[in-house]
Amino acid sequence: NISGALCISQAWPGMARTIYNDHKRFLETYLTPYPGFFFTGDGAYRTRKGYYQLTGRLDDIINISGHRLGTAEVEDVVNHHVAVAESAVIGYPHEIKGEGKILDFLPLKHLSWGYGTAETLAAELQELISKKIAKYAAPDYVQVTH
Repeated sequence: NISGALCISQAWPGMARTIYNDHKRFLETYLTPYPGFFFTGDGAYRTRKGYYQLTGRLDDIINISGHRLGTAEVEDVVNHHVAVAESAVIGYPHEIKGEGKILDFLPLKHLSWGYGTAETLAAELQELISKKIAKYAAPDYVQVTH
């Protein structure tokens, strides 16, 4: 049971070989951080049995009222809720905060469809994020999909 950066040790067909007009950036972003490996930019969790779960982009940051917050951190908290199958946090321009965030693409687990109203679930998730991370991390909007 370990979490970390998802890196690939061998090339595969169709993988990126450069960034157009900026090969140095390609090398610095994908090959330099972990010598001998291709850094995908994603975080991952590997179980003792060898199963992998992608936990989100490691470089996806939202700046909310001067606080830098990784979207994967919020998604991880939300995905621990009994009713949530998976989630995505998306930033958007906000006049006061700089950026706001929307908790979107929130399909529910099959057994949890009768969990309550979307409004009840949204309030629970906002409270959960406020407690586990911080008040400023709670999303402005929560979009539940069935």
